[in-house]
Amino acid sequence: MLVSLSGIGARTLHRCADLAAELDRRGVPLSMLFTPSTGHGSPGALAWLRQRAGQGDAVLLHGYDHRIRAEFAALPAHEARLRLIAATASLDRAGLRTTAFAPPRWRVSRGTLEALRHHGFSLCADLSAVRDLRTGRTWRARVQGFGSQGQRTETVRCFALVLSAGRAARKGGLVRLGVDTADLARPGRRQAFLDAVDLALEQGAAGRTYPSLTAAPAQPAAAP
Repeated sequence: MLVSLSGIGARTLHRCADLAAELDRRGVPLSMLFTPSTGHGSPGALAWLRQRAGQGDAVLLHGYDHRIRAEFAALPAHEARLRLIAATASLDRAGLRTTAFAPPRWRVSRGTLEALRHHGFSLCADLSAVRDLRTGRTWRARVQGFGSQGQRTETVRCFALVLSAGRAARKGGLVRLGVDTADLARPGRRQAFLDAVDLALEQGAAGRTYPSLTAAPAQPAAAP
C-alpha cells in the first residue's frame, strides 16, 4: 500500500503532522509530494519534510509550479527538461533529494517521461501506473482519492474510497491512496481516508513508499 500526501505548506502543516502521526501509529510510511513553488520559502514545512524523510518517509517531486494546471500533462521533452532543471535546483536549495516524480493531477506526457530519464529519475507515479524508469517495469494500479470521484455526494465519495481500497487489498493488488491537505480539513474525508488505510491493512496490505518499489529486488521468474 502506497499512501501519498499533497498540498504541503506552512498553512497546512498541522494537517500534515496529524496525518503522519496517524500513519505512524499504523506502521504506514508516507510519500510526501513536494512542489517547490509552494513549499519552498516555508522554513517550517521544509524542516518537517526533512525530518520525516529522515524517519523513513519519502519525498517525491510533484511538478514545479501548480499555478499551471496539469503542468506536465502535455509537455514535449525539451520543455519538460527545462522545468525539471528549475525544480531540481529548488529541491537542492531546500536540502531535499529525490529521484521519484509524481506529476500534478497525476497526468504525465511521453515527453516528460523522456525528460525524467534524461535527468536520472528512477520512478514516475501517474494516475494509473507506477513506472520504474530504469528497468521499464510497470505496476498497474490507479490512485484512489477524493478528486477522482466525479460529482458524487460527499457520503458516496467517502464510501467509494474505502470500498476501493478494501477491494484492491483483498485481491492482493497494489493499493494507492492519495490525499490532499484540503481534504484533511474536512472531518468526513479525513476519517474516510484513515478508514481506507485501516481496511487495506486488515485485508493484508503492507505500507510502503513509492521509491521503495524500485529498490525492491526483482521477483524470480516462474519455472516453465
